[in-house]
Amino acid sequence: MSWGTELWDQFDNLEKHTQWGIDILEKYIKFVKERTEIELSYAKQLRNLSKKYQPKKNSKEEEEYKYTACKAFLSTLNEMNDYAGQHEVISENMTSQITVDLMRYVQELKQERKSNFHDGRKAQQHIETCWKQLESSKRRFERDCKEADRAQQYFEKMDADINVTKADVEKARQQAQLRHQMAEDSKADYSSILQRFNQEQWEYYHTHIPNIFQKIQEMEERRIVRIGESMKTYAEVDRQVIPIIGKCLDGIVKAAESIDQKNDSQLVVEAYKSGFEPPGDIEFEDYTQPMKRTVSENSLSSSKEGKPELKFGGKSRGKLWPFIKKNKLMSLLTSPHQPPPPPPASASPSAVPNGPQSPKQQKEPLSHRFNEFMTSKPKIHCFRSLKRGLSLKLGATPEDFSNLPPEQRRKKLQQKVDDLNKEIQKEMDQRDAITKMKDVYLKNPQMGDPASLDHKLAEATQNIEKLRLETQKFEAWLAEVEGRLPARSEQARRQSGMYEAQTHQTVTNCAQDRESSPDGSYTEEQSQESELKVLATDFDDEFDDEEPLPAIGTCKALYTFEGQNEGTISVVEGEMLSVIEEDKGDGWTRIRRSEDEEGYVPTSYVEVYLDKNAKGS
Repeated sequence: MSWGTELWDQFDNLEKHTQWGIDILEKYIKFVKERTEIELSYAKQLRNLSKKYQPKKNSKEEEEYKYTACKAFLSTLNEMNDYAGQHEVISENMTSQITVDLMRYVQELKQERKSNFHDGRKAQQHIETCWKQLESSKRRFERDCKEADRAQQYFEKMDADINVTKADVEKARQQAQLRHQMAEDSKADYSSILQRFNQEQWEYYHTHIPNIFQKIQEMEERRIVRIGESMKTYAEVDRQVIPIIGKCLDGIVKAAESIDQKNDSQLVVEAYKSGFEPPGDIEFEDYTQPMKRTVSENSLSSSKEGKPELKFGGKSRGKLWPFIKKNKLMSLLTSPHQPPPPPPASASPSAVPNGPQSPKQQKEPLSHRFNEFMTSKPKIHCFRSLKRGLSLKLGATPEDFSNLPPEQRRKKLQQKVDDLNKEIQKEMDQRDAITKMKDVYLKNPQMGDPASLDHKLAEATQNIEKLRLETQKFEAWLAEVEGRLPARSEQARRQSGMYEAQTHQTVTNCAQDRESSPDGSYTEEQSQESELKVLATDFDDEFDDEEPLPAIGTCKALYTFEGQNEGTISVVEGEMLSVIEEDKGDGWTRIRRSEDEEGYVPTSYVEVYLDKNAKGS
């Protein structure tokens, strides 16, 4: 089957068909190019997705990836990143092995097609020229023949006419002979041209056109083969990355199989275990005691029998209130809760007998204090300066991690000790290297001056000593925590027993106070004050070594105030003092006279000048 013999007369259709074939090839190239763009976009989106869910460095998210489920998720993200890389490989291979080659081949194909059809058109124009020559010689031969026939008829007519002279007849005869000769010449020329045309036409249809069409057929078949090979390459490019993609998927499956729920549960215990014991039972508070005192006011025995032993936090507060901040408890127990007295009407309050009313009046029952303590929002209103509370407000962490529960504190201290040991080892390695270099300089002075390393060696030794002191400090704190943790249950029991004894002694003292009172009565105020002193003393033991709160401004006393209640401070009219805590809405302002003398005064008794910078911070 040959296009030259079968399609010898379909030159124009072949031209259209080959152009269509090139268009199909260009369409396939466009398809592959868009596929590569899709692969690149998909790979980019996968990488962005993997990057989006990667844990941020030095953040809380990074700590969460210690759990096996989170580690598996992180492995999945890494495998998806490799998975995206394979799609980039697909795009690169398709571009280099298909798109680039086919685009170059299309240019060559267009050039070859143009050359073949140019040769075909040239052969076609040549045969058309030969055909025109043949037609021209044929028309000329036909014309000459007609002219010769007319000249012969004219000669015969003149020769038959007797009236025509002999000269005219001879002239007509010569004209007829001339026309016959011209017709013969035209005939010979026509015959020659016809033979030549037939030869050209045979060569055109049996040689030139078949050869040209054969080249076009071969070109078209090469195009078809090439597009088939490109489709195979298209599939092979995908098939080459399937094993690696399979490994990525296997990695995801392996990561999922590595998830250990028991291990994650243990990590949760290690992360959040506080080391506290569960809270004990809350003792019953008998609110019928005032009723019993009303019935028999002078009966001490009935009061002793009816008065229950109130047990508060004290030494065992970690057992009763393990989740309550001690600064909040101390604030509620020591800061004034009564409304402040109004300022005196006269200009000089010293003229008024007994001065303004002290916050000591209208004392609330202790149970009301604890109800307010359990429902109120946390405030730092401690009698002592609470550096820890201030540091927590500012977001700082104590160096000894004392703000953490025991178990978490132990872990943080152990981690700090390990980090310091690593730094010590690093400094020791650096010191050893400097020492070796110094020995080399001593043996070979031309290599360097040994004295130039003395400064670095001394600096390294100083750093090591500094780090060792730091390590000893943290190891002491760690030993303190580890010494408490194993025996913390027994210690809690001892603390609880000690506080029960203190509470019993407090109640006994309250009874003795009642017996020794002038009227022999026992007031709830005295009992509450004794209990508050026990709690305040217990809290004071823990805050004695803390630094005072910073001053946020100054104030001037407008009136004299006699601070008779615990938590208040006496001021004299015109006195200048430091403000360490402004009015929180309860009518009291916290001031300081010196480092160890501070307390609350009514806000209406002083004129406050706050420092803008301190207030803003």
